[in-house]
Amino acid sequence: MTNKDDVRQQIVESGVTAVLRGIDEDDIVPVAEAIHEGGVTALEVTADAKRCSDMIADVDRAMEGTDAVVGAGTVMDAAAARNVIEAGAEFVLAPNLNEDVIDVCNREGVVAIPGVMTPTEAAQAMEAGADILKMFPASTVGPGHIGALQGPLGDVPIMPTGGISTDNVADYFEAGAVGVGAGSALVDYDAIEREDWDGVRESAAEFVEAVEDARS
Repeated sequence: MTNKDDVRQQIVESGVTAVLRGIDEDDIVPVAEAIHEGGVTALEVTADAKRCSDMIADVDRAMEGTDAVVGAGTVMDAAAARNVIEAGAEFVLAPNLNEDVIDVCNREGVVAIPGVMTPTEAAQAMEAGADILKMFPASTVGPGHIGALQGPLGDVPIMPTGGISTDNVADYFEAGAVGVGAGSALVDYDAIEREDWDGVRESAAEFVEAVEDARS
């Protein structure tokens, strides 16, 4: 999938972006495949891994021909953005707002999802050309903060990340989220340690079911 609008739409349709952090290079492909089989079609490989570019490329190859979109997270500067995009990332997330990262994404036709918390940051991100706003860390402010941002700024697309679980995901969608990001609440690290790929898939499927229930 190479069209930026299609990638953005797939992220929204997935409802949840799986944050794949701290996973060994040897495990990243089977983990990604299991999570995709569980119904998650937006997969984020974090750029703080030592060989993140290789891991992104491996997952991208493994997902070729499927409906999955593969992106990179924790992309803190323009150089990192260029590296992950070259490796095949179709969307780029960050915990912070760096307009240089957004510029790189826009030039390369890649979905940009910077991290914001305040109305000022949200407005700056949208003016810089962000596609979706990552409200991070969401657990600090809760679902009500979505409305606090959208009130003065209009219907800006917000993806809360950080502390999202099956217990509270419905609250975030009810508040106006277009999607959520989830790590340990979706990714079963104990199952990964055991190489229990069925367990990884089932954990992802449970989260997807919670998202679908929240949106129905």
